[in-house]
Amino acid sequence: MATKRFRMNNTRLIEGGNGDNPKLMAQALSDGRESLYLEFYLGYSFVESKNGKTYTKVNRECERLGLFLWQAPRTPIERQSNKDALELAKKIRFERGQELLERGRGYRVKKEAINLLDYFQTYIDRYTKKDIRMVKLAISRFRDFLNDTPEYKKYSKRIKPEQLSRDMVIAFSEYLQSRSRGEGANSLFARFKKVIKYAVEHDIIAKNPCLGIVIKTDINQLKKEILSLDEINQLVGTRDERQNPDVRRAFLFCLFTGLRFCDVKDLTFENVDFANRLLKFEQSKTKRHSSSSGVVLPLDEGRLRLIGKPSQPDSRGELVFPLPNYNMCLKSVNRWVKAAGINKHISWHCARHSFAVNVLNNGANIKTVASLLGHSGLQHTQKYTRAIDSLKQEAIESLPALNIE
Repeated sequence: MATKRFRMNNTRLIEGGNGDNPKLMAQALSDGRESLYLEFYLGYSFVESKNGKTYTKVNRECERLGLFLWQAPRTPIERQSNKDALELAKKIRFERGQELLERGRGYRVKKEAINLLDYFQTYIDRYTKKDIRMVKLAISRFRDFLNDTPEYKKYSKRIKPEQLSRDMVIAFSEYLQSRSRGEGANSLFARFKKVIKYAVEHDIIAKNPCLGIVIKTDINQLKKEILSLDEINQLVGTRDERQNPDVRRAFLFCLFTGLRFCDVKDLTFENVDFANRLLKFEQSKTKRHSSSSGVVLPLDEGRLRLIGKPSQPDSRGELVFPLPNYNMCLKSVNRWVKAAGINKHISWHCARHSFAVNVLNNGANIKTVASLLGHSGLQHTQKYTRAIDSLKQEAIESLPALNIE
């Protein structure tokens, strides 16, 4: 028999998933029975608190059905009683759902009270996935767009759902491309569209203004800067007393392993097999989405020195690189790159690209590099071979011209 999952208030869901309205619920009673009721979702309302902030309130209503279930039926009569009560309750739920659809009740919010900028912030506050930094940045870019664009500046403090037009979204996509490098514009626009899709699904926005609008990028073209082996040696030889030593170790480790920031910050000593000199971890980006999410990397003396040892022999769960937040890490890297005399726009992800290009440039085959990077195929690795061709061309062009008569 399946275990009944009760909420803190002694209620449980019997029937109904996301988007279903109403849901069939049960509340445990002290006499060993459960009272059946319907829970209606009536949309959101936006309420202003005493300190002036706007928060989202979920509106719900309940309808008691006067039907009951035995929590632990012991006799055939009690079991039949439960069966009859459930059958009737589900029939009532279906009828109420049809009534809602016909009358349009419970699916719409009073949109005139909604400020999309507040709604976006509420979405961020509830967001729990690992790309939260990119979602925040996408919304921040949209606010910047409103402020920086004379035509839309009037919406910089308040914008209603119906005021978010297709023309505005197209202008925003062009604004992103003017501000972001490489695939950044595409990544930010994808997050923005994700938020808008959520608002459409929850009836905040009537029609999706993002449909059909795309930022085209050549996924096989490497647009981010890379650090050559000589430049990496410049970094190694540059020290600053203010520099966070953990940031230094972690960035160098990424330059020589190709790890992403989201993976290096979560590494613990459990991921390190010191006996066999191997690093084993699962990529956050593809975890539970790809059969190639697991990565095994060989470790040499230099990489093992960067890893170090746990503070106590049994502290296997200790972080290898206890890092501050991404923005602080990036600022530290940028100061370091500048102090080393390297005139390039370097993000943390450039370390991954630099690793791939440098190992390919030193003779590794593309399948090996794809495996080291945790790519499921060669499609995403191809851009590094193109980058090498470009570097070779630049090297040839840097030679003095030949004057042959």
